Amino acid sequence: MRTILLVCHANTARSVMAQALLQRMLAERDALEGVRIRSGGIAPYARDGMLPSLDARIVLREEGIHLGEDDLVSTDLKRHRHLLAEADLIVTMTVQQKHMVEDFAEARGRSVLTLRELAGEEGDIADPGSEGEETFRACRDEIRRCLERSVDRLLLAFST
Repeated sequence: MRTILLVCHANTARSVMAQALLQRMLAERDALEGVRIRSGGIAPYARDGMLPSLDARIVLREEGIHLGEDDLVSTDLKRHRHLLAEADLIVTMTVQQKHMVEDFAEARGRSVLTLRELAGEEGDIADPGSEGEETFRACRDEIRRCLERSVDRLLLAFST
């Protein structure tokens, strides 16, 4: 089983959207078997059990992805460091988050990239928090674009 861990600050918006979108992309390619996709938050204020942002759920629903309140709850990676150690690939939304992850001993030896790096680009996926639906839509679309650019490369790497 190969594991991809998607990371943002609180695990209520960007990493949730990335997880849902990547799961759908892999399912559409019949490539979910043998791949586990998880997500978590790395910021000081991340905590277990927070619900996905309503705006994130709304913009995912527009894509045909329906997340109920109990379908996905946040995970505080500071409390669940074993998830870092179990990941074959850790994908963060920002360079800052990448550095935060790399500071944990459990992440040493793991491949850690930002989502934009995975897509062959530079830069961050900005936090849409408290910005409203339009900003969440733009964030979702940017996450999807980056994932689409990198999903075939991911599958090739995981097949070796």
